[in-house]
Amino acid sequence: MPDEYASHRHTVGGISLTDVGEGPVTLFVHGVFTNGRLWRNAVRLLSGHRRCICVDLPGHGHTPPMGEPSVWGLADAVDTVIRELDLREVHLVGNDTGGAVAQVVLARNVDRFASFTLTNCDTEGNFPPPMFKPAVWAAKVRLLRAAGPVARVPFLAKQLYRTGYQKPMSLPDDVVTDYVRPIFGNRAGTLFMERLLTSMAPDQLSDIREQLSACEVPTLLVWGTGDFFFKLEWARWLRRLIPGATDIVEVPGGRLFYVDERAEELVAALENHWK
Repeated sequence: MPDEYASHRHTVGGISLTDVGEGPVTLFVHGVFTNGRLWRNAVRLLSGHRRCICVDLPGHGHTPPMGEPSVWGLADAVDTVIRELDLREVHLVGNDTGGAVAQVVLARNVDRFASFTLTNCDTEGNFPPPMFKPAVWAAKVRLLRAAGPVARVPFLAKQLYRTGYQKPMSLPDDVVTDYVRPIFGNRAGTLFMERLLTSMAPDQLSDIREQLSACEVPTLLVWGTGDFFFKLEWARWLRRLIPGATDIVEVPGGRLFYVDERAEELVAALENHWK
């Protein structure tokens, strides 16, 4: 099926996003190798009573490579959207590398947020996680440049998501194509991803530890327990770090991208948190 929310797509400060619904603002941030369509099922469930904004981070989806290819540069892009749209009382939700980006955004602008939700994501000390290091190595030796055919064949592209999805072959062809084409389908996108992956370092988020350790924003952790990259121990680490974090909601067997294929469980946890 085509992009369900194409008619709601806008560009703000060079950043592409979809803006669907009315009500309290919920801002969704995806990670590497996906884009804002990761949240399409959650938006479908929430947009009847909330304003759902899903960004495409630089080098992903409809946003071209721009800015610094690092977690800090990606956070700059989200900051641009928040500032340009003058968003306040925002409910911020992040997944995967987008969770690391969301942590930086929160630390910089804590007064703008009404709540914070992290799903399986990078943290200080686990950035990148061990299971993702082969991808970083491939970026360092420039193997990503040989992956052009993946952008043209959905069946091949879905093989990349076997660790992130429980049922990768059920991922719609157009969605997986939207995920990989901006990265493997053009040289600029591939080069940007190479630099982004090689910028990752375990202590990179230590610069915001002080801000997070003082953060009283109500924080929810919704964690898939079947994730190969981000084990439940990292949710517990975040709960110890962030004073506003009280609950860890477990999604049994959920993998990294459960936020897409099991969106109903994510939305149930979000709705309960927002009450």
